[in-house]
Amino acid sequence: MAAKQWVYMFEEGNAQMRNLLGGKGAGLAEMSNAGLPVPPGFTITTEACIAYSDSGEQFPDGMWEQTLAALKQTEQQAGKKFGDAENPLLVSVRSGARMSMPGMMDTVLNLGLNDDTAAGMIKLTDNPRFVYDAYRRFVQMFGKVVMDVDGDLFERVLDEYKDRHGPNASDTDLTTEELQEITARFKEIAREETGQTFPEDPYDQLRMAIGAVFGSWNRKRAVDYRNFHNIPHDLGTAVNIVTMVYGNMGFDSGTGVAFTRNPATGEKRLYGEYLLNAQGEDVVAGIRTPHKISELQNDLPTAFGQFLDICQLLETHYRDVQDMEFTIERGKLWMLQTRAGKRTAQAAVKIAVDMVNEGLITKEEAIQRIDPLQMDQLLHRRIDPTAKVDVLAKGLNASPGAASGKAVFDADRAEELGKQGESVILVRPETNPDDVHGMLQAAGILTARGGATSHAAVVARGLGKPCVAGCEALKVDLEARQFTADGRTVREGDIISINGSTGEVIMGEVPMIEPEMTDELRQLLSFADDIRRLGIWANADYPRDAQRARDFGAEGIGLCRTEHMFFEEERLPIVQHMILADNDDERQLDLDKLLPMQRGDFEGIFRAMDGLPVIIRLIDPPLHEFLPSHDELLVRITELRTRRELGQFSAAEEAELAEKESLLKAVESMRESNPMLGLRGIRLGITMPGIIKMQVRAIFQAACRVAADGVDVHPEVMIPLTGHVNEIKVTQIELEEVAKKVMAEEGREVDYKFGTMIEIPRAALTAGEIAEYAQFFSFGTNDLTQTCFGYSRDDAEGKFLLKYVEDGILPANPFQTLDTIGVGRLINICVQEGRAVRPDLEVGICGEHGGDPASIAFCHEAGLNYVSCSPFRVPIARLAAAQAALGEAARDR
Repeated sequence: MAAKQWVYMFEEGNAQMRNLLGGKGAGLAEMSNAGLPVPPGFTITTEACIAYSDSGEQFPDGMWEQTLAALKQTEQQAGKKFGDAENPLLVSVRSGARMSMPGMMDTVLNLGLNDDTAAGMIKLTDNPRFVYDAYRRFVQMFGKVVMDVDGDLFERVLDEYKDRHGPNASDTDLTTEELQEITARFKEIAREETGQTFPEDPYDQLRMAIGAVFGSWNRKRAVDYRNFHNIPHDLGTAVNIVTMVYGNMGFDSGTGVAFTRNPATGEKRLYGEYLLNAQGEDVVAGIRTPHKISELQNDLPTAFGQFLDICQLLETHYRDVQDMEFTIERGKLWMLQTRAGKRTAQAAVKIAVDMVNEGLITKEEAIQRIDPLQMDQLLHRRIDPTAKVDVLAKGLNASPGAASGKAVFDADRAEELGKQGESVILVRPETNPDDVHGMLQAAGILTARGGATSHAAVVARGLGKPCVAGCEALKVDLEARQFTADGRTVREGDIISINGSTGEVIMGEVPMIEPEMTDELRQLLSFADDIRRLGIWANADYPRDAQRARDFGAEGIGLCRTEHMFFEEERLPIVQHMILADNDDERQLDLDKLLPMQRGDFEGIFRAMDGLPVIIRLIDPPLHEFLPSHDELLVRITELRTRRELGQFSAAEEAELAEKESLLKAVESMRESNPMLGLRGIRLGITMPGIIKMQVRAIFQAACRVAADGVDVHPEVMIPLTGHVNEIKVTQIELEEVAKKVMAEEGREVDYKFGTMIEIPRAALTAGEIAEYAQFFSFGTNDLTQTCFGYSRDDAEGKFLLKYVEDGILPANPFQTLDTIGVGRLINICVQEGRAVRPDLEVGICGEHGGDPASIAFCHEAGLNYVSCSPFRVPIARLAAAQAALGEAARDR
């Protein structure tokens, strides 16, 4: 049997081998085969990484031998020899996972340098400064990545030497002698910190570096990134061994990162940055602030022209935006990477639509290229342009959107406060991959150094968070936990705002406004509407919400929660008085006062949804929720009684005490051990029918009166929490009588339905009986998930549920993504048995799952008529529903 192939030369691979070679390796292979200028090299597969992890960090059998053989071929292609003192081959060791994870794993450059090969390089290049610059970079990267030495120890030495040349000096100001001294000091730091001599044997260096890159797959920052983006943990990373080419050989050399289109806006124009006399990490890490890619035309026009041609070729070949890394060595262009470019939601939508219009891709491909959840970025707030803002400084507009929050200066603190629900802005000189856990929790990111392709910018765009980078006016003092700008100091905890669309850093909190739909998004969603089968409705309790939902493309209201209207300030006293009434007649007087208020609410929603269905859920929560807190009442009563005993009691307080004691008595009489399974929903409607009869009267009065004004109205009355067919049988008959009576009084008929919310497993399991009466079902998946799992959501999420997800006990939070095996089975049974009795049964979902793409895919497969979600998630649901339809069509093929 042939030995397992762990290693592939670039010319052996292609773009279709992405799973095996990783994105970077597949891209290098494809460019090599297309004849583009790619340095010689090879890729160690993702399978080798998985085997390495599974075997306790041991290379799989045959991998090292194949690596040495591939290295020999690379030597022949490059005309150099690895470890040779006369004509040394130096290589980079770079990660490359199947899915792009920018900055999350490790890279080592200039590997193969030692004192002997450095001397050989000096003879070859006659440029000792270049060689020692490469040598100190290698020791620094190897020490940090492979030997796990704190990178700040190296940076402090580097800063010490730069400070000798003035406050604004950069590493290009360092002399050959200084670089030689720095290299020696770096080696000594590595020895002091690890107790090991820095490895001089290039083959030892290579073996250790490959292991370190494999190991970086399981580093915390990579794991956190995969968790956030739902990337599986068992894919592994490939390792690419690439002949070094040098952008730091003088000012006829350089390095850069570029995108074929703007990854922030989608504009069809080359976007990127470069540095002359630099190596790749200088641009990506934000160590120096780079130049715009367009300026390369002035510095190195021949290389720039060649690069433009390659950009066009690659985008046409891959039919997608490309993210490319390149190096120019003494005027010669080398391509080091091409991959699909990470982009903001705004850019993704514009690029997809533009490429359809350009004939590069189909409408179906455009739909599939957009992550529905990424579209949340398009719905972020932005700073109100009419607001007066106090601008502290301005940097690069690295990732769009805006955020306000407390300034925080380290990732650990940002993570801590973010998890506590506080809005924070992570402020750093520059970010690095170790900051990812803080970036995940921060509302926004601000850096003093780096450019639009720096680590901070790339990660922020991927996360959909605003970022201002390269704000050089900021002087960040990490020890004092503060920064200064324009003569002013911002300390940790002070509120600042950032505008990732303009690059502005602003003192204090600023007013924000909601975004609008772009023309490109409307066009993309029109593509989706042509493809999807599922209807997309919205949850809306007020006319303004209904109008916003309709503006976003909602085709109906799937949930209008009437109880929310009861909490308004002028209504709550009436509601409380109604609850405390001694008899039905007294209670009816309060219900009569509430009737016109409810009617007005419904009229506004019906007008906003002219021509579309509106499902109105009758009162659902237990009545005690409308009364003051038991504990707060008890505290206040105790305070008042104490004042009375001390003789410090007024007549007003006497009246207040009597009122509070009456309220406490009512609250105590209504207290339940488990109110979510107690007197609420249909049970409350049966025991206190006057409340829901008033609501139905208000619904049908509103419907008839707006219909008289020419509004096409379609009310659907939803009875919540049905568990037994007799509950809906009794309730629905009574409520339909009210509806018919109102329509007779108003002299007008309207199209209507009565149905129920399926939130109890028994209702799902007896759907055939319930469908004899209900004309529609709406799954309240929040409560259905609670009752199916036996979880109290509030307790579960705070106590154990997140641990369950982290430990792999549950694949996802079932309150965010529908549990298709358990809850999903109940839904399937309910749909099948309900439609067996009533074939035209309308079935939808109105829990939070209605805006979750994975849950929407299940709803499509289950044959639901619609999903209902919050207004701002309507565009997400429209796109996800189209993707579900395309997925089904692909499976059928």
